[in-house]
Amino acid sequence: MSILLWFSSDSDSEEDCESLATERKIIRDRSNPLDQPEKSFREYFKVSKEIFMYLLNIIEDEITTIKHSLAIPPIIMLAASLRFFAEGSYQKCVGNDRFIGMAQPTFSKSLTTILNIIEQEVCPKTIQFPSEEREMSEIKLAFYRKTGFPGVIGCVDRMHIKIIPPAHAIEHFFNNKSYHSINALMICDHNLTVRHIDAKNPGSYSDESIWNKNSLNKLLTQRQNKQQNSWLLGDAKYPLKPFLITPFKNEANITEQQLQFNEIHSRARSVAEKTIEIIKNTFRCLLGEKTLHYKPEKATQIVNVCVALHNLRIKHNIGSDELELPIDAKCDIPVIENNDDDASSIRNNIMKNIV
Repeated sequence: MSILLWFSSDSDSEEDCESLATERKIIRDRSNPLDQPEKSFREYFKVSKEIFMYLLNIIEDEITTIKHSLAIPPIIMLAASLRFFAEGSYQKCVGNDRFIGMAQPTFSKSLTTILNIIEQEVCPKTIQFPSEEREMSEIKLAFYRKTGFPGVIGCVDRMHIKIIPPAHAIEHFFNNKSYHSINALMICDHNLTVRHIDAKNPGSYSDESIWNKNSLNKLLTQRQNKQQNSWLLGDAKYPLKPFLITPFKNEANITEQQLQFNEIHSRARSVAEKTIEIIKNTFRCLLGEKTLHYKPEKATQIVNVCVALHNLRIKHNIGSDELELPIDAKCDIPVIENNDDDASSIRNNIMKNIV
């Protein structure tokens, strides 16, 4: 069965229609998303059947432990939510299409349940910053082989997610691009996996201010004397720190060596831009042309869940060939001999080793 969602804007009058309610229930009871072939299933829901079943098992277990008033089966709740993440549409489907019979108010309640469960049970398991030395060494080596930049354990960037104007603190969410948004800070590794997400920030907040109050910044500040030759890469909007390397400012007195450093830095950092591009084009509810019609708190949940789904796709080799990195070449990563905590000295030493 071709499965489409009906997001009704005038659902109150429709819900009063007994025949339509009955028709929805019949279609819902007869629908099984897993009946679709694997290829069309992935195109439609943006996950494999294996990922779908992994999520469904978690959702079914959690729903049994909470008071769940909806009469919608968990499999349909999950399918409806995934379709929304994939398309982000609030419009009604064409009337004569076959669809999952779910009015918008019902879908909204269902989405809340799915978001709560995935954010609590799946996000912490799939979005993890590297902490073990072995894992960090693998990431460093992959970045170095691809770009020639040593010591990189991740790249920092941000993505603005458009939302409707919130009821409170509206001015804080109005960004410098003249629309309301949340500003999501993101860190990814060499293979497009998101290692950290902070999507609760209003759109008007600067990248630097978001980073300064971020929990990971505080953690890395505490670790910086113990964890040598490991750093994140960020663009010039972020503060230069011993564990966060930014490019040289493109001023009149910038040297040729600094320009070359900036080019290598930009090439390594571009993985973050690629990751954001893939996430938004896979889960189109986050695209700039869309607008999330939810409060900032729920929009944050949607971002977190979409990032977790993206990481599951990478783990299951769906779209993981977007950025190919060699894995067999042997190379020696230069050690940066520097005990000075001054970030400028560290950046200069890196530059001397790669330019």
